[in-house]
Amino acid sequence: MTENTALYVYALLPDRADAAEGVTGLDGRPLRVVAVPGTGVAALVHEATPAPFQGDDDRVRRWVAEQSEAVTTVWERAGSLLPMTFNVLVAADTASGRSAEQRLGDWIREQEEDITGQLDALSGRCELRVEVTLDRQAASAGGSAASTEETEGGARSPGMRRLLAKQREQREKNAAGQLADTLHAGLRRRLLAVAEDLRDRGAAHRDPGETDVLSAALLVRREDINSVGAVLSEAQALQPALRIRFLGPWPPYSFTETRPQAAAEHAAG
Repeated sequence: MTENTALYVYALLPDRADAAEGVTGLDGRPLRVVAVPGTGVAALVHEATPAPFQGDDDRVRRWVAEQSEAVTTVWERAGSLLPMTFNVLVAADTASGRSAEQRLGDWIREQEEDITGQLDALSGRCELRVEVTLDRQAASAGGSAASTEETEGGARSPGMRRLLAKQREQREKNAAGQLADTLHAGLRRRLLAVAEDLRDRGAAHRDPGETDVLSAALLVRREDINSVGAVLSEAQALQPALRIRFLGPWPPYSFTETRPQAAAEHAAG
């Protein structure tokens, strides 16, 4: 039987002993906060075997959702937090006799200045996700997409009608692409006026008839969330063909530097 000689690390946060009270993580495991004396920094963890969580796609999706829920709960209590990625483990070092908690504490002490700097910078901030696409059919409605030849398509062969339909689809796609480029620049500028940072992301959702306009993560102060919503509402009013998805607030996953995560992963083993 493998012993729980490792720590599964969910996040780093300001030292607050009660932040994890009643919070559970992967498979319902109880979480605790491990304080690192002399630093003001703590880690959100559960005891674990020194092996990554592995399973089929459904199990991994469930674990990721459980981790996200736990991190969000503690983030709302602590006010600032550096979330880790899935499967960050710190194991005991059998050769030196150092426990997982000792290794994690040593690493936090080495990175204290960087960690506390990030925690201070992200305090009171949250991440919002904005996905904006353009419905090509709605964008071309009332335009000149349908040519005279197409309106007379009923008198043409099935092959010719298919060809004309493909030509129309390509014209709509090209026109939507040009419009999307124009909308992207203006929308990005207006969002940056109310957000502290913006990072482009790959589109998370897009229907076949849509063209990407903007997909981004925003770092905003909590009091500015409504301002982001106002910018998106204004954009929707000016261009009804836009399809807008506005998600969050979440812990600042996209704005946490990778160095603490990489170092913790390196410490595992």
